[in-house]
Amino acid sequence: MKNDTQQTIFTRWIKGILSNRKALVGVAIINIFIGIAVVGPFLTQDPNAFLGSPLSPPSLENLFGTNGQGQDVLAQTIVGARQTLLVGFSVGILVVLIGSIIGATAGYYGGYVDDMLSLFINIFLVMPGLPLMVILASWLPPGPLTLSGVLIVTGWAWNARVIRSQMMTLRKRDFVYASIVSGEQNIRIIMIEIMPRMLSLLASSFIGASIYAIGAQVGLEFLGLGDVSTVTWGTNLYWASNDMALLTGSWWTFIPTGLSIAIVSFALTLINFGIDEVSNPRLISERIWKKEISNSFLANGITPVMVKK
Repeated sequence: MKNDTQQTIFTRWIKGILSNRKALVGVAIINIFIGIAVVGPFLTQDPNAFLGSPLSPPSLENLFGTNGQGQDVLAQTIVGARQTLLVGFSVGILVVLIGSIIGATAGYYGGYVDDMLSLFINIFLVMPGLPLMVILASWLPPGPLTLSGVLIVTGWAWNARVIRSQMMTLRKRDFVYASIVSGEQNIRIIMIEIMPRMLSLLASSFIGASIYAIGAQVGLEFLGLGDVSTVTWGTNLYWASNDMALLTGSWWTFIPTGLSIAIVSFALTLINFGIDEVSNPRLISERIWKKEISNSFLANGITPVMVKK
C-alpha cells in the first residue's frame, strides 16, 4: 500500500512536469545540449588543431571563425560543452545528495544531533563563498576534479539548511507518527515516507546547484584557476580574454560560448519554473480556478474578460 502511495506521488509529479510547457521547452533544450556534448566531439574536428590564421572571422570554411591560436571556435564550443556540463550536473547531484543526507538527518532526529549538524552547516554558511573558491582553486592542482571538489565544498550548506527546515515540518505529520508506531525503521521512514514528498524541493535544489556550478566553474576558469590546457567553456573565455578579443573586435571568439552558457541557464530556469507551477499549491489553485471560471463562462455562451487591477 505504501509503495503504491509513493509511486502515485512520483507518477503525479512526472505527469505534471510533462504537461507543463515551460518545463518541456527547458528539458528539450537541455537534451539538445547533452546530445551535442555526447555526440558532437566525435563529429567535429580536433579543437586543438591549427587551421589557419589567428582570429579569422566566420566563413564557409570555419563557420564560427578561429581564435587567437588559429583553432576552430565551433569545435571548441562543442567539445567544451562535454566537460562543462559534466562538472555542472555532477556537482549539482553531489551537492543535493550531501545536503539531503546532512539536512534530513538533522531535521528528523532533532535534539543533540540537530545541534551538532546545524553548527556544522552554519560554519560553512558563514564562510565567504567566492574568496574560499578562489583560494582553494588556486592552491589545489588544476583540473576538473579540483573544481568539482571546490564547488561541492562551497555549495552544499544552503541545500542542507533548506532540506533540514522541510524535514522538520514533515517530521510532525500524522503519517510519520503512524510509521513510527507501526515499528518501521527511521531510515525507511526518511527514504520511503518523507523524501518522496520532497521531490519538487530536491529537483529545484538540483537545478539551482547545477546553474551555480556551471557559472562558478566558468568563472574560475576564466580567471585562469582551472586547467587551461583542456577545452571547456571557461577556458574558451579565458583564451578569448588573453587574445584581447574585445579590444580587437573578435566577437566570434566569445559570443558562441557565452550564448551557450546563457541558453543552458535559461533552459534550467524554465524547468525550475515548471516545477514550481506543478508543485506550488497556490499556483495550482489559481490555475484550477481560472480553468473552472473559463469553462463556466464558455458553457453559458459568455466570453470571460480578465481585468487586471
